[in-house]
Amino acid sequence: MDPIPVPKPKSVRNPDRLASSLLLAQVHHLREAEKNLPTRYHSGIFHKSLATEGDVARYVRSVTEAIHKAHNDAAKDRAKAAAKQKAPRRGRVLDIAAQAERTTQQKRQPGKKKAGTKAGRKR
Repeated sequence: MDPIPVPKPKSVRNPDRLASSLLLAQVHHLREAEKNLPTRYHSGIFHKSLATEGDVARYVRSVTEAIHKAHNDAAKDRAKAAAKQKAPRRGRVLDIAAQAERTTQQKRQPGKKKAGTKAGRKR
């Protein structure tokens, strides 16, 4: 059987075409994510001025890069903070736990009723 010639489709990306509602919804979600970032990571692009697919593509790229950069910077900060902290001494932790156990045992005394309870109350 002979192959059927199929013309190659044109590119679906057109930077000058008006942005669809799907792209504008994505911009809205990215704007919400961008608001949660520290201000030094904000893109500086006014989200309501985005009209074409090219504008939306630039905004999506800048916000996505900012989110990745903020995540990487936070991971570095967490690693530095973890390296600075010393491991807790085991003996002190066990002493605190044993002390807490002793105080709870001392508070409970069988046979005594709690003050303020209504014993023998009929319903």
